[in-house]
Amino acid sequence: QVQLVESGGGLVQAGGSLRLSCVASGSSFSINNMGWYRQAPGKQREFVAGITDNGATNYADSVRGRFTISRDNAPNTMYLQMNSLKPEDTAVYYCNADGWTYGLLRRRWSNWGQGTQVTVSS
Repeated sequence: QVQLVESGGGLVQAGGSLRLSCVASGSSFSINNMGWYRQAPGKQREFVAGITDNGATNYADSVRGRFTISRDNAPNTMYLQMNSLKPEDTAVYYCNADGWTYGLLRRRWSNWGQGTQVTVSS
């Protein structure tokens, strides 16, 4: 099983910046797609940004131009640089990833992290 652990959340004033990290760990695995999602109180989880294994990125309209997603394949870490934060960015941010594990059989995996809270004060 591949585990995902987020870090970097916190409290910041509007206009400030935060950098989130997501580290994948396990044995004998590869990662294809990685992404960030967020869930605000009383709302459904929504897509924020994604990045493929060849570096292609896409963003939700609400964060394009303010957030930047990146990844470092060694050591299996994804980042979300969040600038010009707004109170409406307040949410729990979740990391998601998928890929393959290599044991006796090659198996597809997909998992979520536990989430990290981002709070933006006005």
